[in-house]
Amino acid sequence: MVNIVPNVNILFLQIYSFIPEYIPALELKKGKTMNLKENIKTFRESKNFFVSLTRDILTVLLAVFIFASLSQVVFGMWTPMVAVESGSMEPNMNIGDIVFIQSIDRTHIITSQEAQGKYIAFKEHGDVILYKPYGQDGVTPIIHRAMYFVEEGEEMWTDGPAAPHSGYITKGDNKATNMYYDQQGQVSYMRPVKEEWVIGVARYRIPYIGHLRLIIPSF
Repeated sequence: MVNIVPNVNILFLQIYSFIPEYIPALELKKGKTMNLKENIKTFRESKNFFVSLTRDILTVLLAVFIFASLSQVVFGMWTPMVAVESGSMEPNMNIGDIVFIQSIDRTHIITSQEAQGKYIAFKEHGDVILYKPYGQDGVTPIIHRAMYFVEEGEEMWTDGPAAPHSGYITKGDNKATNMYYDQQGQVSYMRPVKEEWVIGVARYRIPYIGHLRLIIPSF
């Protein structure tokens, strides 16, 4: 399970909530109107508390905007980061890791079955995907490995039931806690992960820095 890093638009609204309702106008030089260059210089150098606060907030907004724009270009998502909440992917992903997700619109999924001897992601064969369980919005997404793809009516596993629809059979990497496929347990019981349920594919991780996100109340 993962905790999605707040949407950039929501973050903007929260940052704006700290901007004072009233910011005193910059002082004008007596006897003449300041030109744009002088206004900018005054704004940058002013010691006025509200002007300084506004300057800091604008700097933060600019940094967030640049990051979000780069994320959109590289990953196809405005907020491509999730914080890992559970140990179901250990030892390859740990609680508190930040994982960067590439939008499913920008890539394709290589299952563990397809990747044998050819492709490794997070130390094992096949892609790790982020998906919405049962396709539901507003629930915590799952980040597990795509093991193989089944067609509707095909056995979901050896001597298993027929798949009610086409989709991915998924599983956590933790051999102690995730001995069975998601479709055999409570995560996505008897329901292969439809392609439209997939949010994206995990590409990179930064260990442990997501702990801060996990202890912050949800936005």
